Amino acid sequence: MKPILMALLLASAGVSAAPFTPEQEARIRELIRETLVQDPAILDEAAESWQRQQEADYQSNLNQLIKRQHQLLFESPTSPRLGAKAPALTLVLFTDYNCPYCKRLDPEVMKLLGNHPDLALIIKFLPFKGESATAAARLAISQWQRQPDAFLPLHQTLMGKRGMLDETSIRAALKATGNRALSMSDESAREVNINLQLARELGVQGTPALLIGNRLLPGAVSYEQLEQTLQDAREDAS
Repeated sequence: MKPILMALLLASAGVSAAPFTPEQEARIRELIRETLVQDPAILDEAAESWQRQQEADYQSNLNQLIKRQHQLLFESPTSPRLGAKAPALTLVLFTDYNCPYCKRLDPEVMKLLGNHPDLALIIKFLPFKGESATAAARLAISQWQRQPDAFLPLHQTLMGKRGMLDETSIRAALKATGNRALSMSDESAREVNINLQLARELGVQGTPALLIGNRLLPGAVSYEQLEQTLQDAREDAS
């Protein structure tokens, strides 16, 4: 019998994986086979129990990471911040200007922010998709640092560009938003590096990813799922 199967069954039974003698292992395997033949549904129950434990462990680790990295996640002065000045809940969006799924999720997140005036949103750029994504991210961060009120038009213009950005389309976005002279700050490079470190610690392997309370949503989820997760996060905090 495969070790993973034995681990699942022992986990479901609440038995710790203590070492056994070869004779004991043989007897355990025999008993498990007999039990599965009599009631095959036990395997499904064991797998479900194992999955629940894995999810609980993941959430526990995520909660600890959020607590430990609270300042970098929620209080960094170099991260663009939108929404309420004194929010009931602050969301963190990991995004990339060259990511098609980010382009799909971004307006849904902005809609959520508009429908809930007590929310704030912090944007963390993860430029996974090429040098143009890094350049666009650094320019947007630099705009936030120098002129926060002018960040959102530039952000929406860059995010609204279909397909991959290039030097020409980035220059066009700067021109369209009145930012021809905008240059990249040194702080913007540090911000990107910190974001990449945070993503690794949180287990964010791609974009987009949205942190709502202690719940991390990967991918371009629906607006309905955003609303439901927000409701769940509010209940968690109450």
